Amino acid sequence: MAADSLTFQQLTTPSDVTPQLQRALAECWVEVTNAGGAAGFPFPPVDAATVAPTLVRIIDLLSPDSNRLLTATLDGELAGWLCLRRDRFELIAHWGTLHHVQTRTAVRGRGIGLALMNEVRRIARDEMGLEQLHLAARGDVGLEDFYGRLGWKEVGRWPGALRLAPGDDRDEILMILAPL
Repeated sequence: MAADSLTFQQLTTPSDVTPQLQRALAECWVEVTNAGGAAGFPFPPVDAATVAPTLVRIIDLLSPDSNRLLTATLDGELAGWLCLRRDRFELIAHWGTLHHVQTRTAVRGRGIGLALMNEVRRIARDEMGLEQLHLAARGDVGLEDFYGRLGWKEVGRWPGALRLAPGDDRDEILMILAPL
């Protein structure tokens, strides 16, 4: 991957998201979910109509100080995206959470996820003044290994918290990245 072919875009208000980008976000989410990805919809198959209401809620909540959407584009096409949220309550305003981290299946293994995670770390630290990032990952799909290679530490798990099917309970793994 050439460094100049990957670009990032932050979206911080609902008006930042064009109809074309909203369609691309939904298409990515459908693709990732239907390939078994743990990005918010645990019961594939899904289609654009399934993800659309949740995506609209994410977009409606965009705000520069509390909810940002970060996209990665490779050669002009959406390659991945994630949400960065922070609670404004002063007791916990020093940390944020990542949600819906995903990359298109066709570009996996090309460093897009790594680059996306490095960029969100920079944004959280340098632009939002955050000191920590938190996330919850589905167990038994290798996500804890991916995040661990990026400096994230497991701080706990909720055993069997996610029931994907009868007899297929997965742990929810709680992770932290600190300092940023």
